[in-house]
Amino acid sequence: MSNKDYSNVLHLGNPTNTIAVLNTYGFSFQKKFGQNFLIDENVVEKIVREAGVTDEDFVLEVGPGIGTMTQILCENAREVVAVEIDKKLIPILTEDTLRYYDNVTVINEDILKLDIVKLAEERNGGKPIKVVANLPYYITTPIIMGLFESHVPLDSITIMVQKEVADRMQVGPGTKDYGALSLAVQYYAKPSIVVQVPASCFMPRPNVDSTVIKLTRYEKPPVDVVNEHLMFQIIRASFNQRRKTMTNSVCNGTSVTKDELAAALAECGFSPTIRGEALTLEQFAQLTNVIVKNR
Repeated sequence: MSNKDYSNVLHLGNPTNTIAVLNTYGFSFQKKFGQNFLIDENVVEKIVREAGVTDEDFVLEVGPGIGTMTQILCENAREVVAVEIDKKLIPILTEDTLRYYDNVTVINEDILKLDIVKLAEERNGGKPIKVVANLPYYITTPIIMGLFESHVPLDSITIMVQKEVADRMQVGPGTKDYGALSLAVQYYAKPSIVVQVPASCFMPRPNVDSTVIKLTRYEKPPVDVVNEHLMFQIIRASFNQRRKTMTNSVCNGTSVTKDELAAALAECGFSPTIRGEALTLEQFAQLTNVIVKNR
C-alpha cells in the first residue's frame, strides 16, 4: 500500500463528486453493460472492510465503473488491478479518479477473456488473490463460475449481486431457488452475507435491491468426488430441465447412459423417478462416484 496522504482525494462515495465527474466527461450510462454506480461511502467502506483487504493483498476488481470502490481498495491493498469492459470509462479512471494512486493498473478487457491465472502468477507469485466486484446481474453467474472452474488461486470473492442471486447461492434442496449455482458455490466456497444494499445507494437507481455476499474459498471442497467435471455436467443437465426426472434430463445432457444412471441411482438408494432438485451436493458427489466406479 502506498504511504501517500489521500485526504485531498475526492471520494466518489459522495454523490456530488460522482455527478461532477460524469458531467465533466459527458458520460452516459450504457444499458448493455448494466451500469449502476454506488454512491454511498459507508457501503463502499463496509464492502472493502468485510472483504478483509490488507496492505499485503493483491486485489482484482471486476467492473470498477468510475472507480468508487477502486479508490478505497487502493487505500487498503498492496496492489489493485481493475478490469473494465467499457472503453469510455478508461480515461475517467486513468486521468481523473485514480490518478493519485500509484498501486493500481486499469485493464480495458472483458473479464471472461482475461487469463486471471497468469495475472495472479505475475502479480502475486501465484498466491491466492482477493476478488471484489460490483457486477451487472446478467453476467454474475458466468464470472463466478469462470473464477472457480479455471482454478484461479482465490482467497475470496466479495461480490455485489441481485438479492435473489445471493439467496440462490445459499439455499438447499427442495426450494425453487436451488440450482446449479447453489451447488457450485457451496462446493467451492463458504457463502456469507456482508450487507444489504437498497436501490437508493446507486446511480442510476436500479429496479431491485442488492446484496453483497462473500464467498470464502475452501482449501478442500466439503465433498469428495473423483470426477468434478462429470459431477457438474450431471448437475447442469439436472437443472436445465428441472421438471424432468434425472433419467430423462441427465441422459440428454451428458455422456451418462440411461442404464448407467439407473444402476447408479439404485445403488445409491435413490428413486428411479427422482429429480435433481431433490439431491444434496453430497448426493450428487455420491452418484458421480458410483457412475465412475462402475464404468
